[in-house]
Amino acid sequence: MTDAPTGPAFNIHDIPFSTYGSWFDISPVTAERTRATDLYLVSHKSGMHPVLRLVALAGPHGERIETHWSATPGQLRWTDRDRYIELTYQAPDILRLRGAGLSLQVIAGAQQLTPFSGTFFLHDPVDGSYVFTSYETGRRYRVTVLAGQAADVRGRETLGTAHRGLTLTAAPNGGVWEAAIEELDSARTPYAPSGTYEQVATRADQAFTRFADAVAPWRTADTPAAELAAYVVWSATVRPAGFLGRPAVLMSKHWMDKVWSWDHCFNALALAPGAPDLAWDQFQVMFDHQDESGALPDSVTHSEILYNFVKPPVHGWALGRLRQRLGRPLTHAELTETYRRLERWTTFWLTARRVPGQVLPYYQHGNDSGWDNATTFDPGRLQTTADLSAFLVLQLHELADLADELGLGEQARSWSLSADTIQAAMIDQLWTGDRFQARSPHTGQATSSLGLLDLMPIVLGEHLPADISTRLAAHIETHLTAHGLATEHPDSPHYQADGYWRGPIWAPVTVLIEDGLRRAGHHHLADEISTRFRGLCETSGFAENFDALTGEGLRDRAYTWTASSYLLLAEDHTTRSHPQNEGQRSALHR
Repeated sequence: MTDAPTGPAFNIHDIPFSTYGSWFDISPVTAERTRATDLYLVSHKSGMHPVLRLVALAGPHGERIETHWSATPGQLRWTDRDRYIELTYQAPDILRLRGAGLSLQVIAGAQQLTPFSGTFFLHDPVDGSYVFTSYETGRRYRVTVLAGQAADVRGRETLGTAHRGLTLTAAPNGGVWEAAIEELDSARTPYAPSGTYEQVATRADQAFTRFADAVAPWRTADTPAAELAAYVVWSATVRPAGFLGRPAVLMSKHWMDKVWSWDHCFNALALAPGAPDLAWDQFQVMFDHQDESGALPDSVTHSEILYNFVKPPVHGWALGRLRQRLGRPLTHAELTETYRRLERWTTFWLTARRVPGQVLPYYQHGNDSGWDNATTFDPGRLQTTADLSAFLVLQLHELADLADELGLGEQARSWSLSADTIQAAMIDQLWTGDRFQARSPHTGQATSSLGLLDLMPIVLGEHLPADISTRLAAHIETHLTAHGLATEHPDSPHYQADGYWRGPIWAPVTVLIEDGLRRAGHHHLADEISTRFRGLCETSGFAENFDALTGEGLRDRAYTWTASSYLLLAEDHTTRSHPQNEGQRSALHR
């Protein structure tokens, strides 16, 4: 058995076990809101697919046995008293396993094999390994026995419905068994161990520790969830493959296994000081797929790009903060490319999403806003909303700064004028004197809601007139529960505890509002929002969203923008509390 592992322990029912760069994880979560009784090797190539089922047995031909699962960043363990199975990552596509007293059955997750689906199983005569080939992922999974033996091998070369797999177990005289499982494309040289199991597990521990030390060197006892937040981000990062041409932080290695075109900004910001190159990749990864109109895709993952919706233009706001936090200066080439990409993204909103003769742009669906089913969109899906105008104003200001820095003075003045024009129109057309409302781009009909989306123009911060920011802050405070900001006011007749954007607390909203309040001078309320959200994560983890009244984590329980938002707020809190720590940031050496 290996020495006591380092790093935070976590519940594998909520957070999958994986490593930086890998496209697969080990988890009982096999589909949306679906948890199995055993652990699976779950691949995220060509979708989410539970390829191999991993079952602990009392012996080579024994019954399935209930074991205790425990996980830290470097190692996963099944235990039953003094009997155990251990698993670690040797590389992003290689697992090392061993066990004593317990055997491990490795079975194809899909029993049915058709000409277009399922898993074929064979015994390779070249090196004696056992190979599962998956139609769903388009990859092979090779099992090589290093010590002990393969027992109860069934389903080799069979078609149709069958039990396919083997059992890793000790030799007849007992002892420890060892094996490796690799994810590969077509072929690879026979597997050769890279060090002992202990050495591999130690390297895995050390790799995570280096990452945590880079992105959260400021962590203290006052930020007890920082290491686990770092693990959620680290373990959800995948190597370039498929449509993702850069290292990318997926939103999760559960079923939300994509990158969406505003989620990536929050991961970039959290990574910026300690992992600047990785952070820059996160910001740019969606711009790599900008279409001819200038629009960013809704989402990108290994084998899919969706353009049917977009996401809100938070990128100007994000770029301004990113440049302040980035652990290295941007080159002239990077600035130029980013300016052109941001220009095209902004122009999309000012042309494709602005009615001729109107000043303000509009959303075509709640999905475009990122607030998919928010009550703002109940009267009609097409809405001219103040949050969209506010984000564009910030983006136009950022474009003006970039243009000025690049020596494009005339363009800088034009962007500044556009920002002032849109902000003035937003206040003139959408401000009631008490709050912002939305309007139909077809009819001009105005509607109000009790949703937090209508209060999002607080993101303008110092750009807002003081009377408007003060009124918005007062309304925002009424959304603040014991755990954070409810996206629909709890007194609203439309409030739903698990209603997605109709009540639950969301991380990006928290960060955006906290930042806007702070820039507008409402520091006490910003502090309170930060404190409550950090406490929520420290109690309930890093779920996709949270019940605003109970604090319970909802939906996907290992969401990276939630973890990154915690890291951002925790770092800012620590810096304000201990200003002498400013600048104590190390670089991630890759």
